[in-house]
Amino acid sequence: MRSGSYPSLIALVESKSFTRIVILFILAAAALVGLETSESIMSKHGSLIHVLDALVLYVFAAEALLKILSHLPKPGNYFKDGWNVFDFSIVVICFMPFDAEYVAVLRLARVLRVLRLLSVVPKLQILVVALLRSIPSMFYVTILLFILFYIYAVLGVMLFGDNDQKHYADLGDSMLSLFRVVTLEDWTDIMYINMYGSDNYGYELSEMSRYPGIVPTASPLASVIFHVSFVLFGTMVMLNLFIGVIMTGMQEAQEETLQLNEKDGTTNSKLGDYSAIVEEMRELEDQVETLRNRLRGVREREEKRK
Repeated sequence: MRSGSYPSLIALVESKSFTRIVILFILAAAALVGLETSESIMSKHGSLIHVLDALVLYVFAAEALLKILSHLPKPGNYFKDGWNVFDFSIVVICFMPFDAEYVAVLRLARVLRVLRLLSVVPKLQILVVALLRSIPSMFYVTILLFILFYIYAVLGVMLFGDNDQKHYADLGDSMLSLFRVVTLEDWTDIMYINMYGSDNYGYELSEMSRYPGIVPTASPLASVIFHVSFVLFGTMVMLNLFIGVIMTGMQEAQEETLQLNEKDGTTNSKLGDYSAIVEEMRELEDQVETLRNRLRGVREREEKRK
């Protein structure tokens, strides 16, 4: 626990009960923002919602004031924590009078109050820190993914541009189609169009006239290898890379938090045990492996069909 002029106040703002009350009001603020999007509810209960919203705002202001006072005789220490700066900024913006042309700023600030959950739930803080730490590595993974997209997009135009001008007419359409494939959004339809030919699958007769340069061509082997390999590389390999980068960031963030706790003479009980989160990430990896095996089965069945 921090030392200061008001140990009882410090104990209050750092207590679990205080944190739970703040979380309750944050959830209330989130619910109120959602209710305000309904015109029928606002027409009937608009006055009550505005009163409750003001009450929540004053509670947040009181919370910030108590935390500042708990840092006496050095109240400025409150602003050394980035989360405190975020909380205080949201409260100040919500109290500021805005003209009608800037009312969108006020609405945005009220929506951002929901993000205050990040400042009061330590596990969420760890996740945010882990994501921020992972950004540099994720940038290089994204570059690798773009290179993969580009290579397959060019190949797609070369292999299937004449048969499937809806998806592979040019580089732009090919990139968009591959994005659909990598998200597994009916990607087999695109594969079947080029397996059986656009005159046999995926195109209506009325659509054929919209593409005067189309030349229906069945490419069963090329289509299966192209699309299945892209799903395997784009979805499975890249997803595993992203998961690995994030898990590394989480581990580094957890180690840093433990080091700070040891330095301050505190325990890690407040931040909790993050083994459950790591276990969930491992389960996600297992699910990815299962999906990879299913895709291999699809490829084998298609090859046998030929």
